[in-house]
Amino acid sequence: MFNGIIRNTGIVKKIQKNSRSMNITIFSNLKIEKKMLGASISCNGVCLTLVAIKNKLLTFYLSQETIKRSNFSKVKIGNIINMEKSLKFGSEVSGHYTQGHVDTVGKIQSIKVIDKTWILKINIAAQFKKYIVEKASIHINGVSLTISKKKKNYFEINIIPHTLKLTNLKDLKIKDLVNIEFDIFGKYLYEINN
Repeated sequence: MFNGIIRNTGIVKKIQKNSRSMNITIFSNLKIEKKMLGASISCNGVCLTLVAIKNKLLTFYLSQETIKRSNFSKVKIGNIINMEKSLKFGSEVSGHYTQGHVDTVGKIQSIKVIDKTWILKINIAAQFKKYIVEKASIHINGVSLTISKKKKNYFEINIIPHTLKLTNLKDLKIKDLVNIEFDIFGKYLYEINN
């Protein structure tokens, strides 16, 4: 489990594509010990398994399913990645609970800046719109945010300057794809009631 409070990023240094999978190596100052090999780390909101550690170079394995559902299908050398270690029992939860099981990607429709706050319009496939609720929590590239507005063809989120400073959201451009994980409790409640 993660909570979407990002204090560390990394930079993609190596991509090894296989026929149905991929390994990516990320340089990061995230505090990792050798005994953490095999641990789950949120990378842009995707729960990835750490398969190799060499100094500050962290290598992760991505399955075909992960590649298909996330923006890692478009990953490039030099991309900045939001990173978060899994929560420990008793950890402060400042964001909201997430599993790192990305539901889909969204496309940035527009970016508006009002008094240093970014307002992003994000479009998603029609079958996921049922999970969009105004003032509900949502994870965008692993960052815990709040849905500020829901419309027929998009939803909006507001990103404050502090969050922009610490995450890769400040690098977003129109038409970029972002990883989305909807609120876990909202998804389960929807499934139970339908």
